[in-house]
Amino acid sequence: MTDKTDKKTDTKTEVEVVAPAYVVTCADEGVQINVGRRLGFVGAGLDLPRFAEVVPVLFKVFGATIAMTSSEENDWVKQQQALRDWQQVNATMQQKLEALADQVGLLYAGYLPFSDPKQLKHGVKGHMVRPHKVHIANKISFTCGGGEQTYNLGNFVVSADWIHAADADLAREVIMAQVAFLQALSSEGKLEYVFEITGQLPEETIQANLKILQKILS
Repeated sequence: MTDKTDKKTDTKTEVEVVAPAYVVTCADEGVQINVGRRLGFVGAGLDLPRFAEVVPVLFKVFGATIAMTSSEENDWVKQQQALRDWQQVNATMQQKLEALADQVGLLYAGYLPFSDPKQLKHGVKGHMVRPHKVHIANKISFTCGGGEQTYNLGNFVVSADWIHAADADLAREVIMAQVAFLQALSSEGKLEYVFEITGQLPEETIQANLKILQKILS
């Protein structure tokens, strides 16, 4: 009797790890995501009112694979958690953001330090690039088309890609809480608003986000 065993069954197949297309990060201008598309929220959503309600909207807009990162020297976390020094802030953000990711169903990728680009979990790669303890942003960039497309050290980054699919009160409350914090954080006076309207989302969706956002900010 001839042995017809398929030798292919013994072949090990390499599984390609594909980075999530979207990564929730802090709005901090120093955050740079080298692999993955950045969605900015102050504190990466930690202690941001109603952020847990935003996450299902993100899933609806972008799909089920969304990662989240913590980052070094996070002013939002320092203020919200009433912490005294950056060592406490760095440790607290990592611990609490990992718990938040688990709670809301995001993939916790890890921690973005001031260093060369760091390979994190789930294929995400990034780092912090602004000067230590200094904010140099003079604008808030609102992404409307599918996350940050072009990194600019002069911009805080706030995601507005999702607001077309959200309740109007939710969108307004989440956007304006971030704007108020970033305006107060700035040493440059009143921050200019800029709108990033390129990306992977359909043109009609981008324009809907822009129209809603302009109404919120007016």
